[in-house]
Amino acid sequence: MHKRMLIQAATALVALHFFAVPAFAAGSDSGSDETVTQCKKGQVWDKKKKKCVAPQEGMLDDDSIYDAGHALAMAGRYDEAIAVLSLAADKQDPRILNYLGYSHRHSGRVTVGLGYYEEALRIDPNYTLVREYLGEAHLQIGDLAGAQQQLMEIEKRTGKGSREYGMLAEQIDHFMRS
Repeated sequence: MHKRMLIQAATALVALHFFAVPAFAAGSDSGSDETVTQCKKGQVWDKKKKKCVAPQEGMLDDDSIYDAGHALAMAGRYDEAIAVLSLAADKQDPRILNYLGYSHRHSGRVTVGLGYYEEALRIDPNYTLVREYLGEAHLQIGDLAGAQQQLMEIEKRTGKGSREYGMLAEQIDHFMRS
């Protein structure tokens, strides 16, 4: 019982530290609208309770955590995304690992991001979005060959017509011209 209380207290302190930031959506079909439009800083929309609540580990399902973390990452709110994604129960979910990698990489921690991408690919080698982002990370550190290798892996899995192939090919082209 004492151990459980300590864990809950530690979780609450971590949540207070990480969530003293702008809000994120948890489970909105529209990708974060409820939290962004209805909740104050440090709160999230609980779709079950239909109200804003202070986030705690275990209160949201991993799909909601992924949706919120993805939305924050895409909005350029990388540290918030990392805090949210870190609450996932399944620490081996390739989607979660991918956006942890993306957020760390865009926060300037490229090496940390590379580790998350590699772990996601170890679990799901066919996850081409990870391969696209991994290729971009290789370009960030000047590794053209590494980026080209990821482009070839994407082509093997989805062909040249996929969004991921096109995006990484464009990044490689830009890298080579600059």
